[in-house]
Amino acid sequence: MDNGFWLALLLVSAGTLGMRFLPLLWMQRHLLKQKSQGGLASIPGWLSVLGPLMIAAMLGVSLVPATADWSTWLATLLGALSAFMVWLWTKSLGWPVLAGVSSYGLVILLVRISTGG
Repeated sequence: MDNGFWLALLLVSAGTLGMRFLPLLWMQRHLLKQKSQGGLASIPGWLSVLGPLMIAAMLGVSLVPATADWSTWLATLLGALSAFMVWLWTKSLGWPVLAGVSSYGLVILLVRISTGG
């Protein structure tokens, strides 16, 4: 593999770590400051909506295929549907992701096999 791949992997890893670590570090300092001033330590309102906003943004990006043809739209629709159905059944996070990705991949594979491409 070339160096560009490793650089991209390093940058993505650093970005992912930063998105998780920096709010945690900020919150720890904020709570310690509140505690030292004798006030009640509480989480700011904007921080409590940060996680759901990130998830909503990733969902929005995930629902629009990179190539807009019928097979990718079908795969996206079936993947999202299967993820939702598995979530209704399990109420967990991991199994629906596995079901959605598997359904998406299976549809793409079947379309490629059937069209010879």
